[in-house]
Amino acid sequence: MNIYALKSGTLNQIKELPFKMEREIQSIFEQNLNTVMGLELVKSEFSIKNKRIDTLAFDLQTKAFIIIEYKRDKNISVIDQGFTYLSLMLENKADFIIEYNESLKRQLSRDEVDWSQTRVVFVSTSFTENQKLATNFKDIAIELWEVKRFENQSVSITPIKKSKSAESIKPLTQQNKELKAVQDEIKVYTEDDHLIKPTEEIKELYELFRNRIISLADDIEVVPQKMYIAFRKDKKNYAYLHLQKKNIKIWLNAKWGEIDEPKGIAHNVSNKGHYGYGDYEIDIKDDRQLEYILSLVKETF
Repeated sequence: MNIYALKSGTLNQIKELPFKMEREIQSIFEQNLNTVMGLELVKSEFSIKNKRIDTLAFDLQTKAFIIIEYKRDKNISVIDQGFTYLSLMLENKADFIIEYNESLKRQLSRDEVDWSQTRVVFVSTSFTENQKLATNFKDIAIELWEVKRFENQSVSITPIKKSKSAESIKPLTQQNKELKAVQDEIKVYTEDDHLIKPTEEIKELYELFRNRIISLADDIEVVPQKMYIAFRKDKKNYAYLHLQKKNIKIWLNAKWGEIDEPKGIAHNVSNKGHYGYGDYEIDIKDDRQLEYILSLVKETF
């Protein structure tokens, strides 16, 4: 992809400024981890069991640790290395919690961590087609992110998305004891996981709301998690849908009073336990309030 600067009607190509060292990439990510990935930095250069992890991060949304590795070498096996790090974490959970508490001066307990949501992220200036194909499974906890720097001080960061037809990796891990142990504990959730219990009517209702929400703005992502399906833009979740058998609960990520809600269909759950974030909860059983609810979702952007 070529990038140009438009000046006085003329396009001038902006040339790529290659990174000379992995550390340059690491520095950009660690200094901007929340902006780029929505994560908090736990430790740079975290060593454990004779292994060195480039960046150890934590996802406050999923309550899970994230391992980030930076690569300029295109010949690495991301599958082998990814499963090695996942296995390392699952076998040494206490060490990761101790590092979190010591680095961030907090008191995180083992029960507060959702180990099933652990994942490994590889960051590189580019990946080979073989590397992309090797991670193109819908339920693999390994992500690829490409980063490029340009001479005008611009940086592009692009997650490599899995294809819609991506299959499960489970059949390939069943014959390997170590890989199977990792895959059995870690769960990558999909929309299909949330569509098992609802009635056909609720499934259709979800599809309607889903399609309308993602059309509210450009680049809205659908992010299935354990207890809800989040709708994210610019690394922030704005709405959470929890599918039940005969209804859908939606939570809007805003403090109570921040949204103009004249019809009074939302409940204040600021002092009530619920999934997702935000104080607005709406119970959806049909599409009669569709346009009104969409207007409330849009207010959270």
